Amino acid sequence: MIQIETMFDILWKGFIIGVIVSAPLGPVGVLCIQRTLNKGRWYGFVTGIGASLSDIAYALLTGYGMSFVFDYVNKNIFYLQLFGSILLLAFGIYTFRSNPVQSIRPLSGNKGSYFHNFITAFAVTLSNPLIIFLFVGLFARFAFVSEGVLVFEAVTGYLAIALGALAWWFGITYFVNKVRTQFNLRGIWMLNRIIGSIVIVVSVVGLVFTLMGESLY
Repeated sequence: MIQIETMFDILWKGFIIGVIVSAPLGPVGVLCIQRTLNKGRWYGFVTGIGASLSDIAYALLTGYGMSFVFDYVNKNIFYLQLFGSILLLAFGIYTFRSNPVQSIRPLSGNKGSYFHNFITAFAVTLSNPLIIFLFVGLFARFAFVSEGVLVFEAVTGYLAIALGALAWWFGITYFVNKVRTQFNLRGIWMLNRIIGSIVIVVSVVGLVFTLMGESLY
């Protein structure tokens, strides 16, 4: 019988991973904001759904690959969590220092169909396989992949990642749509810095607890 505590642990870890992967305003994030401002909120949200589907594909690929090295993961959990925290810190610093405004491209006057907006976002996200390294770091940091996990638990975990990603895109499109008259290029830059700062704080806290031999997550 699956314990409620175990399911809650899987759900919140998956949700947080989904949010962290989606939050930085890379090309797809900026595209989502652009479409929200120029086409409407639901065009932006559909763009986020396309990105989320691609992220889940890479999450499954990462988890499936790590499942073959459970013994190695268990024996080196300290070093893997240390690696995950450092990788997450580097990712946060990169996000903080990057300028997402440079990713902005001119949009055509044609809104296109929802499917077109969905598939283009999916393709753009899928074209960046480096996200696998981020998933490896997050899975190690949160001990997301473990031996003996039931199929139902694994499916729940990946659905939680999808839910976290969708929650982020739903929230960001809602926010941008509400402040569309005040939202400008500086707003995109500031939002990206805030996101980078949060990721840095989370990674530093995780790094400290790992070095102390404590289990934060």
